[in-house]
Amino acid sequence: MRKITVRNNGPLRLEGEFTICDMEGKEFDLSGRTAISLCRCGHSEDKPFCDGSHKKVNFQSEIKARTLPPPQPKPLA
Repeated sequence: MRKITVRNNGPLRLEGEFTICDMEGKEFDLSGRTAISLCRCGHSEDKPFCDGSHKKVNFQSEIKARTLPPPQPKPLA
């Protein structure tokens, strides 16, 4: 099972088996980790991974779960 938790005032926490790829499709070597945090504040020196910078810059973002509207249909090409 995979789980992503949006932490209030902090990172996205990924748990389970997953891969993280760059824009070229190359996988990051996670060295066997099954849990990792991704930066949301934009201040990490280790992007895309969280290095705790959100605490230093007082990043504020509290997220509550909600239902998203249905996706819009794709235009016909």
